[in-house]
Amino acid sequence: MSKISALQPGDSVESFYLVKRAQDGVTQQGKPYMTLILADKTGELDSKLWTVTPEQIKELKEADMVKVRGEVINYRGNNQMKILEIRTANENDNVSIHNFLKEAPIDGDDLFDKIMDYALKITSANLQRITRGLLTKYRKEFSTFPAAMTNHHDFVSGLAYHVYTMLRVGESLCDIYETLDRNLLYAGIILHDIGKVKELSGAVNTTYTVEGNLIGHIVIATEEITKIADELNIEGEDILLLKHLILAHHGKLEYGSPKTPMIKEAEILHMIDNIDARILMMDKHIQSVEPGTFTQRVFPLEGRMLYRSVDE
Repeated sequence: MSKISALQPGDSVESFYLVKRAQDGVTQQGKPYMTLILADKTGELDSKLWTVTPEQIKELKEADMVKVRGEVINYRGNNQMKILEIRTANENDNVSIHNFLKEAPIDGDDLFDKIMDYALKITSANLQRITRGLLTKYRKEFSTFPAAMTNHHDFVSGLAYHVYTMLRVGESLCDIYETLDRNLLYAGIILHDIGKVKELSGAVNTTYTVEGNLIGHIVIATEEITKIADELNIEGEDILLLKHLILAHHGKLEYGSPKTPMIKEAEILHMIDNIDARILMMDKHIQSVEPGTFTQRVFPLEGRMLYRSVDE
């Protein structure tokens, strides 16, 4: 198999890939074509099927496994494949979609155990019971779901990896800034994106659910905390503050945050979340270009181009 990360302009390709996204369009000359984002464990590749039949437009769907023959070109500084032939995989090909999905660098079950270890460090009985309860309730989804459809941590177990990285950063900051409430921050980090287990559809062909589109993960998470607190007959200011961390973790109203941070732990949670997401986005785009070159403009990073150093 030709790994996407190893492809270079001029390469001829004949391999199996996962269709991450599929979209049909029309050229300026009025001819139909398709844009396919093909993927394997090593990355994604923008691909064009310029000669497309009506049957192919109907048949080629997201989450399909396909066998492709094509040629790699350089288009505006990035690799792009011109597809010459394409067909959907069949049983005789003996290919599994799970061998083509990008995964977190740590196994999802191991990530869950590491995160639960942090939950057990929470000395507030109320916060620990709520945190452990929601982790246990959504263990399967939390361990396997991505953290987003695109942009950052958009891979199998991305949600758990995002949380684990944030916990490590949060732990270091609590060691430096001793006035931070470690219990509250740990609980907030672990649960800040728990609503994504209902907002997103899963690790394969990730889309927004109806609940995700209509309500969103911030409100979903707050509702989940309210529900489990009622079930456990828990109340008090610590639960109120935990909800505030969830509601304020996007930082600004224009970023979809219902509230802005009003306590230190909420401010720190927002900053850690932002750092982790932006570093992952930067790595993703920088690794897609050759050393000594710039990426295309990255919309979520204020439209900036990023430079990959020659020593990287």
